[in-house]
Amino acid sequence: MTGNDLRQKFIDFFISKGHKEIPPASLVPVDDSTTLFTSSGMQPLVPYLLGQPHPQGKRLTDSQPSFRAEDIEEVGDNRHTTFFEMLGNWSLGDYFKTEQLSWFFEFLTKIAGINPNKLYVTVFDGDKNYKILLNNKHQTLGPDVESINIWRRLLKTGPAKAGKDGFNPKIKIYTYPADKNWWSRAGTPDKMPTGEIGGPDSEVFYDFGAELKIHENSPYKNQTCHVNCDCGRFLEIGNSVFMQYKKIADGLLEPLPNKNVDFGGGLERILAAKLDTPDVFKTDLFWPIIQEIEKTCDKKYAGHEKEMRVIADHLKAACFMISEGIEPSNKLQGYILRRLLRRAAVKMHSLGGGLTPVPGFTSICYQIIKTYNESGMYFQKQTEIRNKLKSILDQELNKFGKSLDRGLKQIKKCNLKKVDARLAFDLFQTYGFPFEITQELLAQKGCPINQKEFEKEFEKHQQKSRTASKGMFKGGLADHSEIITKLHTATHLLHTSLRKILGDHVQQVGSNITAERLRFDFTHPQPLTDKEIKQVEDLINQQVKQNLQISCQTMSLAEAQKQGALAFFGQKYPDQVKVYSIPDFSLEVCAGPHVCFTGKLGRFKIKKEESCSAGKRRIYGVLV
Repeated sequence: MTGNDLRQKFIDFFISKGHKEIPPASLVPVDDSTTLFTSSGMQPLVPYLLGQPHPQGKRLTDSQPSFRAEDIEEVGDNRHTTFFEMLGNWSLGDYFKTEQLSWFFEFLTKIAGINPNKLYVTVFDGDKNYKILLNNKHQTLGPDVESINIWRRLLKTGPAKAGKDGFNPKIKIYTYPADKNWWSRAGTPDKMPTGEIGGPDSEVFYDFGAELKIHENSPYKNQTCHVNCDCGRFLEIGNSVFMQYKKIADGLLEPLPNKNVDFGGGLERILAAKLDTPDVFKTDLFWPIIQEIEKTCDKKYAGHEKEMRVIADHLKAACFMISEGIEPSNKLQGYILRRLLRRAAVKMHSLGGGLTPVPGFTSICYQIIKTYNESGMYFQKQTEIRNKLKSILDQELNKFGKSLDRGLKQIKKCNLKKVDARLAFDLFQTYGFPFEITQELLAQKGCPINQKEFEKEFEKHQQKSRTASKGMFKGGLADHSEIITKLHTATHLLHTSLRKILGDHVQQVGSNITAERLRFDFTHPQPLTDKEIKQVEDLINQQVKQNLQISCQTMSLAEAQKQGALAFFGQKYPDQVKVYSIPDFSLEVCAGPHVCFTGKLGRFKIKKEESCSAGKRRIYGVLV
């Protein structure tokens, strides 16, 4: 079975269960300042999980391209990737645990053909420290007995066992505390703010078997193996989240009247389980790419797994980012793209491919495009994306080469008696000079660098970065506070005003909203004049002064387009969409939210206008 086959079988299966397929969201979230990338299928659906009606109904399914920046350092083992596809299905106040667990088990065993004897599951163990309010009485938050009983029936097995006690092949169900089997956007129940929703989850794991001795050959060999062990023997292939509680006053949880199901399962991981290979890079979603790397480097995968996995994963993520208009830079998404390309270049160097491997990277990226284009979902404009990739790779890798030259000059200048891990980190931080290269060059001069000391310096930097950008990479919640909502509405006014002043060639190609400002990217060939900026501001503020009522309708995408509604360029939309209207001024496809009247915005001002890439401009605006 191929990845394309598995993806389609999943979608078709849930359509047969009454679900509507929704198109995947952009890899770069629209109007979500809390995260750089879409990191799960749930992320674009948060408003609907919180109670807002979805235009497509209560049963939804999709395959969502996702990226997790926090996993960059994990790539290199047999299962971690930064880019992946998340297969998902949702119930918005419709079916619950019995249907969800039964259907996913049916899909795995009947449709995908995975051996049920290789499957093990985890459920929430309960916690006496957490209380629920039920029938005006306080009760301890107990184990998820309902899920346990459903799994006992499906797996034809006995009682559950505590996961901490280790693995027993005869036990199929394992219980874990909230840090493993509870989901909310804030984490465990004690961290949930008042009003937050969450609930227990149930994960399914595939066992690659004791005979491969994966645990015995892993860094965790001296620890007790269990289904949640990081050794790699057990692979998580799906997680069903049951949103059934709401946090109320006094730290209590109360049952929700309408309960939701949020399921996510990695396409690459389910495919690896289907093929019974513990290495996801040996599936057809990666293997043709690995083979191209082998050919480019004249090296075999065996013995060079870590380097080739990093190259394959990072370039795949880069291809998807570039296809969505991201370009390397020192900020936000562009910084992550730059980091991916440079990290892949370092791994290519270690394989003998040089530090500016433009031809090699180009051929590998072309193979990535070919692999995913065959699905009919991605990279439909092959020639256009190939040309764009080649241009960006050429510019970025040559720029990296110049950074390396500057780093080499610093190494030549340094006092070899004072060489330490701090120097290595400064070179990395200032010039992007990879530690592996610093270590190699200084070793040649008889000055070995202690990698653990470098890692300590790196960890100090990471801790500072985490503090400075807390929540930026957590992945998954658009801020719907009052100021964010106002700025979201201002973005619509800005989009239409730019088109009226500059012309209909203006198209939105990106946006980002924080509590302080909005950022709007759009197509336009030259800088705006002072006169044009004032005209745009005046036109927006005229609509604010008129205090126009904003209305919302749900209609088919075809009808919205027929009425002339604007849409985010490059975004995929479902058949049924929400259309927000500002009378005689703006009509735009959008999920919301917006203010009810334009007069609530206050005065709009453009603080800055600049280039963001060739043929694209960027505006920063505020409400004053």
